[in-house]
Amino acid sequence: MMWPLSTGAQAETLRILTWGNYAPDDVIKLFEAEYPDINVEVTLSNNEEMIAKLRATGGAGFDLVQPGFNRVAAAQAEFNIYKPMDMSKVNVDALDPMLLEKVRADTTIDGEIYSIPFDWGTSGLMVDKTKAPEVTDWLDLCDAKYKGRTSMRLRRTILVGTAFALGKDPFAAYSDLDEYKKILDEVADTLIACKSNVKAYWQGGDDLSALMLSGEAVAAETWDSTAFRLFSQNPNIVYVPPKSGALGWIDTFTLPRKGQADEAAYKWINFVFRPDIVTKLSASTGSIIAVKDGIGLLPQDVREAVQGAFTPEDIANIRFAAQIQPGVEDIEGKVLEQIKAASSN
Repeated sequence: MMWPLSTGAQAETLRILTWGNYAPDDVIKLFEAEYPDINVEVTLSNNEEMIAKLRATGGAGFDLVQPGFNRVAAAQAEFNIYKPMDMSKVNVDALDPMLLEKVRADTTIDGEIYSIPFDWGTSGLMVDKTKAPEVTDWLDLCDAKYKGRTSMRLRRTILVGTAFALGKDPFAAYSDLDEYKKILDEVADTLIACKSNVKAYWQGGDDLSALMLSGEAVAAETWDSTAFRLFSQNPNIVYVPPKSGALGWIDTFTLPRKGQADEAAYKWINFVFRPDIVTKLSASTGSIIAVKDGIGLLPQDVREAVQGAFTPEDIANIRFAAQIQPGVEDIEGKVLEQIKAASSN
């Protein structure tokens, strides 16, 4: 009997649990060409699903995940689903020092670092400057002069943004649920009174884009990346960081506790932080990769929109997300349902 010739060791699989567009096919092909002994397998998810999947398996099933930096420490404390990073295996010199320190501070547990930054962005306002030039803060979406012509998404962002515009600090109140509920009760009253201003509550970037490009909405809450994309189609549509602060997010690279391909995960991390790969990722995600001069590596049209939107003062005023504490999401869910159920004036 003749046995087949050996084809060498079987390729290792790197299982990545991530957001849409964070591991595009062209980047995967380049990585697998450089590391032919590694196959990349991608599962798309979001913050809540990442935690749920890893909680169900005790941190098994994936080798690299990309939760928001404010969703790591509390989930680890409660569910023990992650393992510390070996920072000696990460090319930290490529990373933006401010973002690295921010994530390090928020994801260090018992002296061990659990995450590094991957990309970042903000939520703020999208404005047609020819039709709503006075819109500069969250509460301006509720100005009577724009009745029936604004848009927002009924999720945490509009709750927190409205709270900051009302002079509150919702992030500081995360650790005091009674205080947080009190703040959100005032936010709910404000947003219920605002319902007649809202043309539609958007669900995703496509429907928000349609509202703005058609002129049905002249101002909206938005992800900055959505506004930057529309700028190339209509330069009158611009991103406006709210006066009370744009809301900043940072997504991470984090290792599941029972991941089986750590070395492959570190290779992927260092690979995607190379400048030639960063340009491809920026084009795919629309966000700013967390490397030094990440803005400079954006596609030209997006780079121009970003540079036109943010002053140094705006960047200094970004309200980066706080750690989500147990009970916060329950309070927010009830408030959002209250707003949905209320009739418009």
